[in-house]
Amino acid sequence: MNKQLLALYGLKWNPFSPELPTEALLATDAIEHFCWRIEHAHVREGGFALVTGEPGTGKSVALRILGTRLERVPDVNIAVLSYPSANLADFYRQMGDLFSVDLRPHNRWRGFKDLRARWLAHLDATHMRPVLLIDEAQEMAPTVLKELRLLSAEHFDSRTLLSIIMAGDARLPNMLRREELLPIGSRIRVRLTLEAAPREQLLECLAHLTRSAGNPTLFSKTLATTVAEHAMGNHRVLTNMAAELLAHAAREERIELDEKLFLDVFGAARTAAKKRQRNA
Repeated sequence: MNKQLLALYGLKWNPFSPELPTEALLATDAIEHFCWRIEHAHVREGGFALVTGEPGTGKSVALRILGTRLERVPDVNIAVLSYPSANLADFYRQMGDLFSVDLRPHNRWRGFKDLRARWLAHLDATHMRPVLLIDEAQEMAPTVLKELRLLSAEHFDSRTLLSIIMAGDARLPNMLRREELLPIGSRIRVRLTLEAAPREQLLECLAHLTRSAGNPTLFSKTLATTVAEHAMGNHRVLTNMAAELLAHAAREERIELDEKLFLDVFGAARTAAKKRQRNA
């Protein structure tokens, strides 16, 4: 959305864009509690933490908020695994890049030792475990997950060297129930399970997004309520619908964004769908 259209509604940015600044994201009570646990305990104790939920419930948002907060914690070294579906050789290449260790994937034992030596040096100097954030972790190969578990602890599993926060959809906890991955599932110390949001939380999200963007009255109360009621408890559906409404209003340069706008944008499609159902 260009600056002229943003100015039409007194907005600093599009409040429904996926590229929102982190300060515009809503941290629910559950996300706040999870981040507090990671900031004040997990980065010192290490081990595995898990964020799970259906698509659109806020897993990636939780990781973005957590990553920003950890950046403010002194001595915390944060890395993001951007290619979770990598094979074992590419996994080691990524880890070498992330932690500035010159690794040769054909010599896995040397890479194993060098990574652990880097983490031990950081831990001894700061008493903080390096943090590895992994989004879409359900895409990780079991061999890579097993290698990550072995990499991240020493002294017969009595000393953890890394804090690993994984986020994934329902396939991830199911995968961790497989016999070969039970040792990881049993080591998860902090969990955040995101579920369908109630209408009140979706309304709070809309209010937060528009307020952060500079126009808390962008949507009328009736329009905000209507959007929240049709979002099926899903934050992504909510913001996608709101983005469509804003784009339609901007194209027509409407000043008031009310329930009539919702009917104009979505009413025809819903009427057609109902007609198809009656004729089926």
